[in-house]
Amino acid sequence: MGCSSCSTVKDGQPRGCKNNGTCGTDGCNKLTVFDWLSNMSLPNGEKRFDCVEVRFKNSRKEFFRVPEDISLSIGDIVATQAKSGHDVGIVTLVGELVRIQMKKKKVAHDDTELPKIYRKATQKDIDKWQKCRGKEDEIKKRSREMAILLRLQMKISDVEFQGDGSKATFYYTAEDRVDFRQLIKDMAKAFGIRIEMRQIGYRQEAQRLGGIGSCGRELCCSTWLTDFRSVSTSAARYQQLSLNPQKLAGQCGKLKCCLNYELDMYLEALKDFPPQESKLYTEKGTAFCQKTDIFKGLLWYSYKDDPSRWHTLTKEQVQEIIQKNKSKEKVASLEIYATDNVEREATLFDNSSGQDSLTRFDRPKQKKRRKKNNKRRRNPAKSSRKNA
Repeated sequence: MGCSSCSTVKDGQPRGCKNNGTCGTDGCNKLTVFDWLSNMSLPNGEKRFDCVEVRFKNSRKEFFRVPEDISLSIGDIVATQAKSGHDVGIVTLVGELVRIQMKKKKVAHDDTELPKIYRKATQKDIDKWQKCRGKEDEIKKRSREMAILLRLQMKISDVEFQGDGSKATFYYTAEDRVDFRQLIKDMAKAFGIRIEMRQIGYRQEAQRLGGIGSCGRELCCSTWLTDFRSVSTSAARYQQLSLNPQKLAGQCGKLKCCLNYELDMYLEALKDFPPQESKLYTEKGTAFCQKTDIFKGLLWYSYKDDPSRWHTLTKEQVQEIIQKNKSKEKVASLEIYATDNVEREATLFDNSSGQDSLTRFDRPKQKKRRKKNNKRRRNPAKSSRKNA
């Protein structure tokens, strides 16, 4: 997530555009699309696609129709049509890839109501746009203070100014319905602009704000993830993860989206395993499955009367016992099968270097003490002078 002109300086801002992730070259932005057709020329007689993709603050992108007398390329700052006035954004995609993106987002390119590009932004438009962007943090802080004074159960997470500075959109999260009519009146009087309140979910809030996940990388939702699929605790159960809410939840407070990434692989691997609820009937008692390891192909079973003692079995051994149980035949015990697995696991690791000792780091300290004692024995005169 970085372009060649955005190396970091001392104050934490990019060296090139100095706009904290809103790079003019679109090389370090969220949800950037790589234009792999940029170096290819159009066939003879073909016209360039008359729509472009424009990105505004954070992950908000929209499609606009381009007039014939305007030629645009990726990175151009343009003035676009809005409900009232005009907005300012950065062109992120042009050409045939825009047609594919519009088809993916289910936007009709022949729609007559598709908004238009007014012009390339002038220096006056850019200065006004940057001035409005600079006021967003202060206005967000003041709006939060107003909401606290009115005792509204809501959290204002982000503010986005329109390019001409006549309107501001406040994104907030709330558990229940919020009556913010008085808040809008107070903010419109204090800021002198039109106010629009838009409620978003907790995952959309994390997508807009960004952050670093527990894996040490940027959040998937703020970099490349475009759709939010439902995540359930069954995904964690299939992967044999402990149901700890603090470890399974992301910064949004919901279950991590990455729990779904490897779920299909686990489900495919579990097809060769016996069911989790399968019981093994032995002469010693009934055994239940406690844990499954799909990588080693092992299952751990324990007797109903002794649940704390687990016995390690391979999936082939479990299937063999299940087949015998289906023919109404009981095996003697699980220990007969588990002893073979214990012997097999004992040869997997050989401590040839002796580095598994917990006290191996304490040995050099003991040698140093011996050296000091030897020096004192060799030079008794020096030690007596120090004592004197």
